[in-house]
Amino acid sequence: MGKNMTRKIIEDHYVSGSLVAGEEVAIKIDHTLTHDVTGTPAYLSFETLGIPKVKTERSVSYIDHNMLYADNKNPDDHIYLQTVAKKYGIYLSKAGNGICHTVHFERFSRPGITLLGSDSHTPTGGAVGALAIGAGGLDVALAMAGEPTYLKMPFVVNVNLHGKLRPGVSAKDVILEMLRRETVKGGIGKVYEYTGEGVASISVRDRSTITNMGAEMGATTSLFPSDEIVHEFFINEQREQDWIKLGPDEDAEYDEVIDIDLDKIEPLVAMPDMPDNVTEARNLKNIKINQVFIGSCTNASYTDFAKAAVIVDGKVAHSEVSFVVAPGSRQMYLMLLRDGIIGKLVAAGARIIECGCGACCGIGQAPSTDGVSLRTSNRNFKGRGGHLNAKLYLSSPEVAAASAITGYITDPRDFYDVEMLENIIEPDDFIVDDRLIIPPAEDGADVEVVRGPNIRPMPINDPLPETLNAKVSAVRGDNITTDDITPANAQFSALRSNIPEISKFCYGRIDPGFHDRCKTLGQSIIVGGENYGQGSSREHAALAPMYLGVKAIIAKSMARIHKNNLVNYGVLPLLFENQEDYDSIEMMDELEVENIAEQIQTRKVTVKNITKNTSFKTKVDLTDREISIIIAGGQLRYVANKNK
Repeated sequence: MGKNMTRKIIEDHYVSGSLVAGEEVAIKIDHTLTHDVTGTPAYLSFETLGIPKVKTERSVSYIDHNMLYADNKNPDDHIYLQTVAKKYGIYLSKAGNGICHTVHFERFSRPGITLLGSDSHTPTGGAVGALAIGAGGLDVALAMAGEPTYLKMPFVVNVNLHGKLRPGVSAKDVILEMLRRETVKGGIGKVYEYTGEGVASISVRDRSTITNMGAEMGATTSLFPSDEIVHEFFINEQREQDWIKLGPDEDAEYDEVIDIDLDKIEPLVAMPDMPDNVTEARNLKNIKINQVFIGSCTNASYTDFAKAAVIVDGKVAHSEVSFVVAPGSRQMYLMLLRDGIIGKLVAAGARIIECGCGACCGIGQAPSTDGVSLRTSNRNFKGRGGHLNAKLYLSSPEVAAASAITGYITDPRDFYDVEMLENIIEPDDFIVDDRLIIPPAEDGADVEVVRGPNIRPMPINDPLPETLNAKVSAVRGDNITTDDITPANAQFSALRSNIPEISKFCYGRIDPGFHDRCKTLGQSIIVGGENYGQGSSREHAALAPMYLGVKAIIAKSMARIHKNNLVNYGVLPLLFENQEDYDSIEMMDELEVENIAEQIQTRKVTVKNITKNTSFKTKVDLTDREISIIIAGGQLRYVANKNK
C-alpha cells in the first residue's frame, strides 16, 4: 500500500518513537508561530532555557489578538514581543498586518513542512499541504529551542470529495457538515486528508476554511494536497520557489474513509453553543439577529468579502443589526480597497475593524445583552463573544451577508440570485507587502528585552508528592472549554503575562468562588466530564489552575492540547476507568492517592474518596516521557533537571 500525506511528512521529520497509530512519535519542527495572547508566556518560557537564538528554520511572532490599547498592558506586552523577537532570531508581524494563520500561509508556509503554533487553529496551514499542528506555548518554546515535538501518531481519515459546490453554498458549509457528522470530539487523535475530484474546485482560501475548523472536531490537523491550485497561489504570492507538488500515493492507506457529495450540501448554520450543533439555514429563518460579523481566520478572504459585497450591494443593513467586518490580512485589505469591495460593504452599513482576531474571541465587538450574533468565525461556545448571555450562530459569509440585510438568519438562495456568485474568484494580481513584518537582528546579543510592569515570571510547579491528599475544588460537566476556564475577552486577555493576576478570574464567569476556594484549600483536584478542556490552545487554562494549587484533573475524557498543557505544567491528568464513578463525587470531597509516582507508572491509579469511604479506578493515558515530566513537576523543571 502507498503512503498518505501525513505519513510522508512525519517520516520526513521523524526523530524517534513509533509510527504506529496511537503510539508516541517525535518529529522535528520547521516553523513555529505564536500570537500576542499565547506568545508572551511562550517567550517567557523560552528565555528560561538560556538559548541565544531559535533553532527553527523560521519562527514568527504575530500581534493580532489584543490590539485594544485601553491602558498600558497590551502596548507594553507588544514592545516585549518585538524586542524578544529581535533578540532571539524571530520575525515579528506587527499589529495591523493580519491574523497569524492567514499571514503565515500567505507569506511563510510551504508544502511538506511541519508547523507548530501556539493556537489551536494552526491547522489552517494544511490548506497548502503543511503539517500544521496547534500546541501550548511551552511546547512551541521547546520547538524553538530545537527540541522535537511529541504527539500520538495519528489515525488518518480520507475525506473523499465528489462533485462541486452549488452557488450560494461554500467551504464553510463543508466543514459544518463534517462537524455535524463527526462532532466536536470525533476527530481526537485523527488527521483528516481531503482528496477526490472535488478538491480541484476548492480554492486555497476555501481550503483554509476547512482546515481551520477541523480543530473544532478535536483533530490533530487537516490536510489538502499541494496541487496546481496551490501552485497558482504561490505564483500569485511571488513565492513560486517555495512550492512543491505533494499528495498521497494513488494507493495510499487510510484508517477510515468519509465520502462527501459537494453538490448535495446545503447552506448550514451552527447553533448555540457548540460548532457541531448544525442545521440548515432555512430551518432558522425565524431567528432574529442583532449582530453580523464577517471575518476571523476562518472566513476573511478576498472572495468571502467579494461575495458578501455583491449580496449587499445597493442595500443597507437592517436597522437593528450591527454589521462588522474584519479582513484577514493587510495585503488582502489593500486588494479589497483597490477593487472597490470595501466601499460596497461600507455603503451597506458595515463597520470595518482591524485586521485581527478581536471580535472572534470577545476582544471588542461583543453582542448586546441577550443578543443574537451571526458570525463567520469558528467557535460559538457560551461566552465566546465576550459575555455569557449572548447567543452565537456560525455561518458562511453568504448566509451572513444576506442575514445582515434581512435581520433574520437567511438562506442566501432565498434572498439573491446566487448564480451571480459563481464567477467570483481571487484576482491574479496580488498585492504583496511585507513591510510590517520585522526581521530579527543579525546579532541579538546586545538587544535589550523591554518588560512592562504587568509581565511576571512564569510560575513553576513543585515535584509530584509521594501521597496526594486534596479536596475537590470543582465538579464540571461535559465539553468544558478553555474559555470557561480562562476567558479570552479584552478584560482577561490583557493579563496573559501575569499569571497571579489572571488566576483571579479562573472559572470566574461560571463559578465566581473558585479562586478563593482554591486559595483556602491550598491544593485541590478538579473533576470533569467528557471532552474536558476543548477549544483554544491557550495554556493559561492549565497555568492558572496550577498556580492556584490544582494538582490533578480527573475527567471522563480530555481534549488533546489541554491535556498536553496540563502535563507541561505538572498537573496530573487522570481518566475515569468507570465513567459512572463521576456521579459519586461531590465538591469538597477529600480524595487521596498513595504512592502516586509508582501507581501512574502502571497506568492504573486507585483514588480513595475519604469523605465517602469509597474508592475508584482511573486510567493514565501518558507515555513514559510524560510521566517523567509529571513526576518532575512539569516541563520547565524536567528540562532543567536534564541539563544539570
